[in-house]
Amino acid sequence: MTIGELLTELKDDFPAVTASKIRFLEEKGLITPQRTAAGYRKYTGADADRLRFILAIQRDEHKPLSVIKEYLDAIDRGEQPQPLSSGMSLGPKVVTEQLAHEIIGRIRPLTRAELQGITNASDELLEDLHNFSLLRMTDDQRYDEHAQRVVKAAVILASHGIDPRHLRSFKITADRELGLVERAVAPMAARKDAAARARVAETAREISEACLSIHAALVQGAISDYE
Repeated sequence: MTIGELLTELKDDFPAVTASKIRFLEEKGLITPQRTAAGYRKYTGADADRLRFILAIQRDEHKPLSVIKEYLDAIDRGEQPQPLSSGMSLGPKVVTEQLAHEIIGRIRPLTRAELQGITNASDELLEDLHNFSLLRMTDDQRYDEHAQRVVKAAVILASHGIDPRHLRSFKITADRELGLVERAVAPMAARKDAAARARVAETAREISEACLSIHAALVQGAISDYE
């Protein structure tokens, strides 16, 4: 496939992906397309599957490219690293049929009824999550993959007696971390070309991942005192 044909192949699952984004991923060593004698890039079905995996992990798990590249490099060496997310793994340069279905299934925003069916969340829990600004809907009044993750986590916490009113601090912390990210990427964000946007998004993910790592380490370090 040409890069244009590759974009057509990916657009249903990842409508925001651009040629600049794909070239950026190549620049970072995550994908290596074949080249014609004239130097034009040619992509295979395996390249498309590999890109679906990369884009899905970025979107759903917010993993920085450095982490994804380490995983893919290990796969390419014939190793079997731990999956980057529960239920999602990549075979050597190939996405399994099961994974393809999982990726596609995670893209479509859900109605409220579908969300409750998947998460077993009660009407009261959803209303509380909305009231405390922990949950938001898309423009067409559906719930995206980020909202689904919030609800799934809230259901688990509720089973331990932790209800949404106790979670307001998470929203405050998230807003503060977003402020840190915005200030850090502001110089790059001034450029409006597609390649710059891809770099801004990746830098934002990297900073976000570092913030989450610190948060997790602090909490887990304190929890270790119970052992």
